[in-house]
Amino acid sequence: MAFSHAIVEKNAFVLIALTFGVLSIGGAVEIIPLFTIHTTVEAVKGVRPYTPLELAGRDIYIREGCYLCHSQQIRSLRDEVERYGHYSLAAESMYDHPFQWGSKRIGPDIARVGGKYSNDWQYAHLKNPQALVPESLMPKFGFLAETKLDYSDIDMKLKVQRLLGTPYTDEDLANAHKDIEAQADPTADATALLKRYPKAVEASGKTGSVTEMDALVAYLQVLGTMVNFADTSEEQLKQ
Repeated sequence: MAFSHAIVEKNAFVLIALTFGVLSIGGAVEIIPLFTIHTTVEAVKGVRPYTPLELAGRDIYIREGCYLCHSQQIRSLRDEVERYGHYSLAAESMYDHPFQWGSKRIGPDIARVGGKYSNDWQYAHLKNPQALVPESLMPKFGFLAETKLDYSDIDMKLKVQRLLGTPYTDEDLANAHKDIEAQADPTADATALLKRYPKAVEASGKTGSVTEMDALVAYLQVLGTMVNFADTSEEQLKQ
């Protein structure tokens, strides 16, 4: 045994070959299952791709580092379920690239924040968190309400998401700009938008133009709302 080990230590080519073999095996164990992920992450009724405005809001959420303080994963522990709601399902993150589960909770988990508060509360909270929650450590994001949303490339973003597996259709891409404007305008006819994206919530700061805050609020208001958890049976959720 000592003689065999000495060969490995003295012969660089043998060491390289063995190292490559170990890394190949380890890589295969981690990578191959990803090609069969559809067999482990089952579709759940109600889960849909993000609307263009929600997708833009998600990008802002990531850009501003919100995931550093807020998780989006409720574990199946009694205290978490009682505080935040039904535990997270894998399918809820199937269109997240990358997912936003997070690992810290400086602020509360927001996996079920959608619909918990009104749009007005969300806007006020983002502008001045301490005005609503005095003990909050959250910074102010009022500047988002003054920043127009640049969605000139939103159709390209949907195309990239489609390459990653999100089932956006050609119709979704063709209407991406219109869908953003419809969701951010409370006076617009949202019939076509809701047909493509059920449960999409109108989000508007009533400033006359689509802002980054409109997009962020749209994203926050959809979190946890796609699946009907009134019946917590896994089998019934998948029907």
